[in-house]
Amino acid sequence: MDKKRVTIKKRKLRKKNIFFLIIAGMLVLFVSVIGFAYWQYESALSASEADVGSDQKLDIEFNGVKDKFGNINVLLMGVDSRGEKHPRSDSIMIAQYDQETKTPKIVSIMRDSYVNIPGYGMNKINAAEALGGPELMRKTIKENFDVDIQYYAQIDFKGFTKMIDKAFPDGIEVDVEKDMSKNIGVSLSQGKQTLHGKELLGYVRFRHDAEGDFGRVNRQQEVIKVLAENIISFTGITHFPQMVGTIQPYIDTNVEERLVLSVATSFIKEDSKIETLRIPVNDGYRNTRVLIGGDNAAVLELDLEKNREALKSFLKR
Repeated sequence: MDKKRVTIKKRKLRKKNIFFLIIAGMLVLFVSVIGFAYWQYESALSASEADVGSDQKLDIEFNGVKDKFGNINVLLMGVDSRGEKHPRSDSIMIAQYDQETKTPKIVSIMRDSYVNIPGYGMNKINAAEALGGPELMRKTIKENFDVDIQYYAQIDFKGFTKMIDKAFPDGIEVDVEKDMSKNIGVSLSQGKQTLHGKELLGYVRFRHDAEGDFGRVNRQQEVIKVLAENIISFTGITHFPQMVGTIQPYIDTNVEERLVLSVATSFIKEDSKIETLRIPVNDGYRNTRVLIGGDNAAVLELDLEKNREALKSFLKR
């Protein structure tokens, strides 16, 4: 074999070895990244679990149904528990993630919406949680709005304040539209403010003005968008496992960690903007009063057909 052919073979062998070294290096890097992400998640989870202490999560019934269009639908509920097994829901939302378009959406259902609760008759929708927990709320939403929900996530407001302080120790900047103090446990001044857990909770719960619950729902949706923006800017993909581990102990949910990480990573990569809708829609209700348990209660009487159509259009069902 002449020297030229030997030289060519050596060059080919050298290139092949370099190629395998690159592949091996990439594999080592990939395993290291996965290992570091898992370590971040477990470390943050352990720290938060230690902070939560002896609080016991309830064994919650939830017979979730997959969305027939392939979307991920999650029932989000904020509750103000004072020791009850099933307190009334103070905020009710449906979070949807379209896996094809990578689009996140939030639907807020106002708590005074007057609907049929299966097995109990007409009542405010937030009573469904108190009467039968997240499962009855799921059935109520299906009955009235024909939306299938597979997952739920429920957070007590006590946990909300801890979660915000743990995940965002420097606070969250919010543009407070007016002075607020009545029945929220804090005093907030108009203008851009850096709010911590207790203050942020007061902001999203305030309703003692002319806008009432309508203004509160707007603030809740606003804060979700602000939190999403902070998560994207602060964590990026590399820090997200730490964020998930930090907040997980404060939330009762049946959403698997792998699904949370998968959707959140996609959300961060796409820098997705959250689209929002409020139910009832502007021309889909009237204010009225009805007797509920002997009380003359103020409710929102819905035009169900109009609200179903608005919801169907928004979710592209």
